[in-house]
Amino acid sequence: MTKLQQSGNYDAPLVEKGTRGGTIVRIVLLALVLCGVAAGFVMFQHALDNELVLGLLGILAMVGIFFLVSSIIGLVEVMPQSRSDELARGFLANHPDGILITDAKGRILYANAAYGRMTGATKASNVQSLEALLSKTRESTEALYRLTTALREGREGHEEFRLLQPIGRTTGNGSGAHWYRLKARLLTPADSRKGQLDIWQITDITSERDDQERFFRELQNAIDYLDHAPAGFFSAGKKGEIFYLNATLAEWLGIDLTKFVPRSVTISDLVAGEGMALIQSVQAAPGLKRTETLDLDLRRANGQSLPVRLVHNVSATRDGAPGESRTIVLARQKGGEGDQSASAMRFTRFFNNTPMAIASVDGEGRILRINAPFLKLFAGVVSRDDVDAGIELDRIVHDNSRQHLMQAIAAAKDGQGDIAPIDSRHPGDENRYVRFYVNAVIDESDEAPEEAAIVYAVETTEQKALETQMAQTQKLNAVGTLAGGIAHDFNNVLTAILLSSDHLLLQARPSDASFADLMEIKRNANRAAVLVRQLLAFSRKQTMRPAVLNLTDVVGDLRMLVDRLISGTNVKLEVDYGRDLWPVRTDLSQFEQVLINLCVNARDAMPQGGTILIKTRNVSAEDAGGFNQADLPAEDFVMVEVSDTGTGISPEIMDKIFEPFFTTKEVGKGTGLGLSMVYGIVKQSGGYIYPESEVGRGTSFRMFLPRHIPETPVVVQDATATGTQAPPAALAPVVSTPASDDLDLTGKSAVVLLVEDEEAVRRGGKRMLETRGYTVHEAGSGTEALDIMKELQGKVDIVVSDVVMPEMDGPTLLTELRKIYPDMKFIFVSGYAEDAFARNLPADAKFGFLPKPFSLKQLAVAVREMLDSE
Repeated sequence: MTKLQQSGNYDAPLVEKGTRGGTIVRIVLLALVLCGVAAGFVMFQHALDNELVLGLLGILAMVGIFFLVSSIIGLVEVMPQSRSDELARGFLANHPDGILITDAKGRILYANAAYGRMTGATKASNVQSLEALLSKTRESTEALYRLTTALREGREGHEEFRLLQPIGRTTGNGSGAHWYRLKARLLTPADSRKGQLDIWQITDITSERDDQERFFRELQNAIDYLDHAPAGFFSAGKKGEIFYLNATLAEWLGIDLTKFVPRSVTISDLVAGEGMALIQSVQAAPGLKRTETLDLDLRRANGQSLPVRLVHNVSATRDGAPGESRTIVLARQKGGEGDQSASAMRFTRFFNNTPMAIASVDGEGRILRINAPFLKLFAGVVSRDDVDAGIELDRIVHDNSRQHLMQAIAAAKDGQGDIAPIDSRHPGDENRYVRFYVNAVIDESDEAPEEAAIVYAVETTEQKALETQMAQTQKLNAVGTLAGGIAHDFNNVLTAILLSSDHLLLQARPSDASFADLMEIKRNANRAAVLVRQLLAFSRKQTMRPAVLNLTDVVGDLRMLVDRLISGTNVKLEVDYGRDLWPVRTDLSQFEQVLINLCVNARDAMPQGGTILIKTRNVSAEDAGGFNQADLPAEDFVMVEVSDTGTGISPEIMDKIFEPFFTTKEVGKGTGLGLSMVYGIVKQSGGYIYPESEVGRGTSFRMFLPRHIPETPVVVQDATATGTQAPPAALAPVVSTPASDDLDLTGKSAVVLLVEDEEAVRRGGKRMLETRGYTVHEAGSGTEALDIMKELQGKVDIVVSDVVMPEMDGPTLLTELRKIYPDMKFIFVSGYAEDAFARNLPADAKFGFLPKPFSLKQLAVAVREMLDSE
């Protein structure tokens, strides 16, 4: 035994093999050798007369005596050991857990005393392996198997299992079930020839498990008490996400706790009305907590309101950021005491849930009380602490309206009844607007009331935006009506100029001195006609040839043209095509003008270079509501967006960009009709256009064209064919198209009735048609035309009539003539679009149309084609 064992400092291990084998063998061999030497000396003692041998024997005798004496007094140990080995053996022997060391074959090499006490072994022969001890139950066997497998794979681990009887006990009168923790580790000894060893550590954790079960029972009881307390409770995080709410509050709100997931609900989801502004107004000082009592309504799952009183506790971090909160919810019952009376409850609910911000002020303008909507409307400007400190109302009013509001409060203090509302900008945001209403407090009691006035505040930002938008729309419509009227009259003048110039050019030769002047007159008249068409496009009264288009194809065809327009600059063109675009119905050539005009403007806005982006998208009726534009209806649209990275448009001129003749370009570089024409074409197509711009970052124009849904054709049956598709009853108007040069434009003795109230146009048209061989009768109005037809007994081949005339307009004339002469051929001439008057005609009305201004050739082509049509 070692000195520690001899002194009783630790219990000796039950099993300890393989630690001294080498030393014992060496001692035995040494003893055998010594015995052999001694026997040799005895047998050959008569021969030991040599002095050298005697000296050697003396020395050996002295060494032996010294070794024996030293061993007795402890100076020399028989089996020398290091201090660290002794400490390690003492640690293992005195360890409170059972420790077992086995080799790779499962043979027990070491078992400490605690292992013996735990397993019931009293001596080395009684020590059992873990396989023998733990093979009686399935749970312990599986745990041991998993650990053994892990050791063979070079991994360590631990398992916990439960036994109905303590380890080593086989009778049924034990102390009940026990819990054990079994750990397995690997040990590599210094002598690698012995291989790796397995260290098993087994601990009885029954008392630990009992403590855990007792703690969980107490915790479950505490949760049960909190869940079924007569008051509601919830806990929320920094962002208002709810971690926990008790069963009482869940029952009040109709929430199924079995489906509740922490963080899936926020406080704002539970609070009804504007009560969230009250909760957000409770803020703690940095590093501290704050508790406030709030009266508001919560929202049940069925949408009903639950009047409650909250005891709301909030915390803040050291840097002042909001922390977690804990809140007790008390149901406000009717018939309570004090401020919990029925009337007080009803007033509190009304005061905090009204959609109008309300504040009561005294005669000096100090705020006495505010409601939740008031805190929400002026968030960032006034807080609950400011109200408690007696902040004055003029502190939360814009500088431009402060004096007017204080005068209104003074008037309310004097008892005046009718006080005009005050419109003001929001004190925290120049782009928001607020309207204040001030009412005097009437109290018939003898005591002077503390409150002098009640101030109501309503945000009018959207109303202001709608008013501005409506005013802009009305202005554009008025300008459009004016432009349309001017264009109509101007078209008559241009028509007369063009007809007269054509007549003079027919009589002149190219060598004449006046021929160049006549060509200049015609060229400028045509230029003026282009300006008139742009005005008509803005006023939405131009002629359109709508067709069903796929905007992907339209944009793709225009891309090469736009590339040529921006060539030579540092501007790039990018196109983002939307997938599966819906069809739209608009005039192809005019929509191309829209895109080209917007791209040219974008190019001019980027003198230093940039990017033009054309983007197309489908916008469903649901998505249409996500845009900021108030007048965009909830319908299916196809959006075309043209954006640039240029200089942008300043807010001062944004409202004027669609006005005709408004331009920011230099003199001679723009007519100011480009964007007005774009506006008119989009509007006439039934669409909407909205610009957005930021100075220095670029401009974007979004156009929304209605989705075209084809009508289902009507299928009829007749005697000759069954199931054939018949055309609709309404016949499309016949519109003149440019004729080829070899078309015969002579009159061939045809009779034409020309109806026009403008004498210059009528005279010029009559003269031009007569030069082509037509017989022309003229009339200044519809009634005069009917009289002429009566005189001629209907012997007229075609009627060419203006649309807008006094006494009787063109559509009425057509209707009256078709009653008597149903096959009468008819051509309308007008500066307005044909759909402006075609809607007043019968659905089956067949007619031609010639837009003003027109030339002699265009008039002759229109008449010839109508006469040749069947």
